Amino acid sequence: MAQSLAGLAPAGVRRILRFFPESSQTEREELRATARELLDTHGEGVLTSLRPTERVMWYLASEGRAEDLIEVVRGQRRDPGGFLVTGARRPRLVLPGLRDLELPDRIATLGRRDLPVTAQLTSVEWRGDDLVWKGYAFVANLPRSSGRAIGRFAVLKHGETGRLIKLRLRRTTDEQATVASGQALHCYDQTGFEVVVSARRLRELAGRGAGQWFLHVGIPGPGGIYTARVRQRDVGTAGHNQVRHLADGSRLVVGFTKDAVSITVQQPAVEVESCTVADGELLLVARARSGAEVPTAVSIVEGDTGLDSPLTPLSGSGSGSDSGSGSADAFRRYQAVFGLDRLTANDPTGIKTRSFEVALRGADGQDREAHLAEDFTTGRHRLARGRELAVHRDGRGRLMLATRAVRPVVDTMTVTETGELVLEGTYPLEEAAGKKVILRHGVRFEEKVLPVEIADGRFTVRIEPEAAPQVDGPELPLCPGRWYLFFRAANAWDKSGDIPVILRPEQVGELPLRFSGPQRVGGHRRAFTVDRREFDRIFIEPQRVLGPEEHGAFRQRILRETYFQEQRELPLRDAVLYLSLGGKQFSDSPRSVYEELVRRGVEVEHIWIQDTGLPEMPSEARVVSWGSRECYEALARSRYVVVNTAIGDWFVTRPGQKVVQTWHGTPLKKIGKDLSGSPKSNPAYIASLPHSYRQFDFVVSPNAYTTEIMSRAYCIEGDMFESGYPRNDVFYAPDREARAARVRERLGLPEGKKVVLYAPTWREDQRHASKLYKLDLRIDLAAAQAELGDDHVLLFRKHPRVHGNVPGAGRGFVWDVTRYPDIADLYLVADVLITDYSSALFDFAHSDKPMLFFTYDLEHYRDTLRGLYFDFTTRAPGPLLETSAQLVKALRDVDSVEAEYKEKYAQFKKDFCEPGDGRATERVVDRMLAGGPHSASSTGG
Repeated sequence: MAQSLAGLAPAGVRRILRFFPESSQTEREELRATARELLDTHGEGVLTSLRPTERVMWYLASEGRAEDLIEVVRGQRRDPGGFLVTGARRPRLVLPGLRDLELPDRIATLGRRDLPVTAQLTSVEWRGDDLVWKGYAFVANLPRSSGRAIGRFAVLKHGETGRLIKLRLRRTTDEQATVASGQALHCYDQTGFEVVVSARRLRELAGRGAGQWFLHVGIPGPGGIYTARVRQRDVGTAGHNQVRHLADGSRLVVGFTKDAVSITVQQPAVEVESCTVADGELLLVARARSGAEVPTAVSIVEGDTGLDSPLTPLSGSGSGSDSGSGSADAFRRYQAVFGLDRLTANDPTGIKTRSFEVALRGADGQDREAHLAEDFTTGRHRLARGRELAVHRDGRGRLMLATRAVRPVVDTMTVTETGELVLEGTYPLEEAAGKKVILRHGVRFEEKVLPVEIADGRFTVRIEPEAAPQVDGPELPLCPGRWYLFFRAANAWDKSGDIPVILRPEQVGELPLRFSGPQRVGGHRRAFTVDRREFDRIFIEPQRVLGPEEHGAFRQRILRETYFQEQRELPLRDAVLYLSLGGKQFSDSPRSVYEELVRRGVEVEHIWIQDTGLPEMPSEARVVSWGSRECYEALARSRYVVVNTAIGDWFVTRPGQKVVQTWHGTPLKKIGKDLSGSPKSNPAYIASLPHSYRQFDFVVSPNAYTTEIMSRAYCIEGDMFESGYPRNDVFYAPDREARAARVRERLGLPEGKKVVLYAPTWREDQRHASKLYKLDLRIDLAAAQAELGDDHVLLFRKHPRVHGNVPGAGRGFVWDVTRYPDIADLYLVADVLITDYSSALFDFAHSDKPMLFFTYDLEHYRDTLRGLYFDFTTRAPGPLLETSAQLVKALRDVDSVEAEYKEKYAQFKKDFCEPGDGRATERVVDRMLAGGPHSASSTGG
């Protein structure tokens, strides 16, 4: 495939285009010269092969049309890849807000490849004997059909002959289409479809003989009809094959081939009727229709090894018309026998699964799939050492064999009147003994430990989805996403030995199971779904937090541009809105301000914003979800807003409203404008900083050092209020010992053990495939437990951006306290802090308690990743340690370490902990209320 202009351009030039509005004149000239040179060298093809909006930008760059290019780049930041389409016969691109932009035909004219079709299946169901497919389909950037007389349609297309069968398609509304598109410009809600394949049509397909038919949809658009195969999902009925047996012996596999939706008609002459184990042998019985050619053998293959067994007639088996015996059915039956000892030879221990392919071998030596009869029953057979042989089926109705760890199998799913989900199933007592049940999020890796009842080879798990217990922490609701179940040994160090909970194959048709959870505070009941992936892996998926009119980029744009602006016209309310770390926590300086206002009895409504992780929030306050209508209303109408992170470029403070930015750390690693020129810098973000900080009445600073850096790095034009951080008043509070005692009791920390808090920062270069940040764990926790476990506990606090399991959590030494609301409480109970480049070190210094710095990647972090503001090696108030062994040794001798660094610690406090008198919150609240209806002078206080 020919390269595009963007692919030929150097990375530095592509970066200039990305940040063109912020680029220098020299950079702009470099971009223009490079674009012209590439066009002259490689021809117009490298330009016209680009996607439409890229094509426009590179064209404008090559022509030196700087002002036009600035507007286009800014528009694409709002709506990446988005544009409007004009022209019923010859479609042309029009950019939002730039209708007068002059572009030549070769740039603006749109071809078929510029308007790709998305056709997505969302569910498969049966209405009696009719097959029903539901989904959505749209042409990118064409939210509505072109108005042609012909409407949308669906067809089945034969995979080999191309023959078409037209189907009935009914248009539906499906807001998932707009949400899944990920863009904010167009609404695709009206692109849903429902396709019904009647029982008559299914019988007709079977009558045409074996073959495969793919589902296509057609959409009228400019210049003609746009068609595409419909694609599958990764879970549920829209992600798994299903088998339907017809009366004439045909099988319909409703499923997917190469991600495309299809119906495969099969007319197997031979099917596997049963596969059982008895007296150390695997017995497979196949049945052949009268007159059918009978396979000669059964083959079982795993890797490079295989076993064969001849198929021999079963005595007394019916022979239909061939024998004239008048048997009860028209099948002849044959049996193959395999010795279990040979099948399970060299079977591994532990949780590894060995999967076997089973085939029926004909007289011609060709292998054919082992299709299962309609009444085939799966089974499991115990082997030695906690292993089992699973006689299984897949979604296409084929025989599957596997040796694996004995798995817990759910066979009963019920929901109580109060919204509790109860899962019951089989799991031998000797396997279940000493195990706990873990509920783990598929993306965030957060874990809950569920109570389980074991009796007579069966288990019962009860899931209260609005109050699920954690490994170390409070009961919290299940946040949106897929939660999977596992059994884990109670003394297991990590998740490596987890046994997945699966669903009995015969019951996959009972899914999806939808139910309403318990009543939540405020009267709202969330919906939950039990569904599956990988055929039988069940999961629980809570309903998303936001409603249909709030979810997705398009709805959020409408709420910001319309609803938020409407609310700004209404009177301010006496309310304080709090946002801590984007809604991830009830914590930090916003919490301190909240508690001070409550203590003073200021007559205002308190509203906390909560993100989709559903963290713990104060029961006395009103809680709104980030991005909800209630959230936008509160942002528009609350008289006071207290935040410690940015709100968004769209937010503008209204007259009479006070917005306080308390921020959330003293900078050691470089921030904002000071990252300019580094690989991590974002010129667009830096350019937006002056506007962002104009929205704050004042910005809180913890010390003079931070005032100077933040003013410069964040381009702050307004007031910096050097009051100290309210969150650090906890170190000077008269009740700090009582508060620490309450935290110890809540966590259940053992008496008499030294408490070590580990709170590292995140690494920008450590990411999961999901783009969430990985846990970069370098402490040998097992070795640390062996050395310190008798008299220490380790509280592990992951950074809010980091997702990953903490090994050893829940076994008495390691405590995962990531979901604990406020790290300030943990500071109070900690005897020692371990951190790295986190701003936690500046806060904890107020405690006068020792600190250790696990800086195993200091050179990389300082010189490549982020950069530091001062020489940490000379000013750190504790030792910089490179290895886990050094860290453990320092903890064991922490008193000597404390004495060694006493002078450095004192100097560090002088440099970074003043003011430090415990009155920062008082100063911030006084400043916030000053001159308003709740000031001391206004209330007579």
